[in-house]
Amino acid sequence: MKVHYLGHVVFYVKDLERSLAFYRDLLGFQEVGRIFNGTASALTSGRTHHELLLIQVGEAPRPPIGRRRGLYHIGIKIGDSLDELRAAKHELEQAGVPIDGMSDHTVSQSLYLRDPDGNEVEVYVDASEMIWKKNPEAVLAPIKPLLL
Repeated sequence: MKVHYLGHVVFYVKDLERSLAFYRDLLGFQEVGRIFNGTASALTSGRTHHELLLIQVGEAPRPPIGRRRGLYHIGIKIGDSLDELRAAKHELEQAGVPIDGMSDHTVSQSLYLRDPDGNEVEVYVDASEMIWKKNPEAVLAPIKPLLL
């Protein structure tokens, strides 16, 4: 597989409004919308459907794996087609890397795995950009299972 670029970052945060004041109001990201009953917000610089997702978890312990403040996972774009995602899945399986999950996010399709330190990594391909350009809120669509 060939990495194209780092696609997005997801942070668990203590207080969503405080984090939006920093990322949206101070740094200038645009808020696409909210999900998870308003406790999460997708943000974009305009380059893609979203580069940042903030998920409020409140007073969560740190640093155990699971619900916490800080980095949740990184998303790495590896192509633009399901064939490329299938090939990546095969390559990962051949290397003995377990796939923890597979999801269809409407705007992208993803495989989830862990790096050697246990950090979650999402490798993904984007669906047609016309989906999110015509409807920016498509990034908020319910997550569906992905069968490859």
